[in-house]
Amino acid sequence: MIFAIIIVFFIINGIAAIMMKIDKRKAQKGEYRISEQNLWLVALLFGAIGMTWGMRRYRHKTKHFSFKFGLPILSVLQLIFLVYLIMEWA
Repeated sequence: MIFAIIIVFFIINGIAAIMMKIDKRKAQKGEYRISEQNLWLVALLFGAIGMTWGMRRYRHKTKHFSFKFGLPILSVLQLIFLVYLIMEWA
């Protein structure tokens, strides 16, 4: 069970990082973009670490206060929760 949770966690965070890359490319090309609401939805569904990494890696959404400070805070909370789950079920 723990292994499955960790795998899903990595998959969601990978998707989140890819979403930031795609949104950055679309912004550069002036194309229709991924809504901030959808970005936050993926972040809330335990993708905040990947979203934060993607934000910093691709320098995207770094001027938005909610992303700049909200994503790292959410990342820490999700990491604490993940460690708690692992410790509780181990």
